[in-house]
Amino acid sequence: MDVNNIDRIIDNHQGEASALIQVLLEIQSEHNWLPKVALERVSQRLRVPLSQIQHIATFYKAFSLVPKGRHQVHICMGTACHVRGAGRVLDKVQEETGLNPGETDLELKFSLETVNCLGCCALGPVVEIDGKTHGKLSPAETPDVLKSYE
Repeated sequence: MDVNNIDRIIDNHQGEASALIQVLLEIQSEHNWLPKVALERVSQRLRVPLSQIQHIATFYKAFSLVPKGRHQVHICMGTACHVRGAGRVLDKVQEETGLNPGETDLELKFSLETVNCLGCCALGPVVEIDGKTHGKLSPAETPDVLKSYE
């Protein structure tokens, strides 16, 4: 982890402690997780106790304290998606990636999560990868969608 990169992010926010969440979001965006060395540097530079930073990093689901894959796969398991076959799509994603929800592959290519709703019920079942929505997805189409992210 390049400390200069962390310093650049902090400097972009004038070193203000009030920008803590934004600083963490930018670090998360660049690295796909919040390494301990980054949290320690943020604590030092913003003069915010490390315990407070860790509390924020564990409270918000947007943050991860463990490495995540380059591609974030979110499968909607809400009612509309569920009745349209989201479970079968999830099974296919698990078969293709070898991942269970909450896991990341060793190559840090994919992280798999299930979510309660992605807010596009008419498109169910829905898989969102890196913020791009793949709607009305069938299990048969799933491998091709995943391959497009390799």
